[in-house]
Amino acid sequence: MILTDEENRFLTYWEVNRKRKKSLIWKLAAGLPLGVVMALAILVNVYAGWFKGAAVALKVNTQLLFVVILAIIGMVVFIVVFSSRHQWEMNEQRYRELLFRKNKSH
Repeated sequence: MILTDEENRFLTYWEVNRKRKKSLIWKLAAGLPLGVVMALAILVNVYAGWFKGAAVALKVNTQLLFVVILAIIGMVVFIVVFSSRHQWEMNEQRYRELLFRKNKSH
């Protein structure tokens, strides 16, 4: 089976960049925007006052703010790591499948 031009371009691209994409900067670039958006959405929901119990609990016990911030940081880190690994694994799987098809056709 012959590969399309787009598939050949992906093979070339991933051969060159697959080691580089495992770097810390790539991991941050892949998942950080989504993690920050989710963190901001949580903070807006907590401070918007739509859930009165959360606002009251934060005013009464200020230590809960520390727990909320730690939880948000944990979620952002999880999203960054998960999304970058997922994206890398998807590209790696596609690369291996295309490489197999390319070698099979020869």
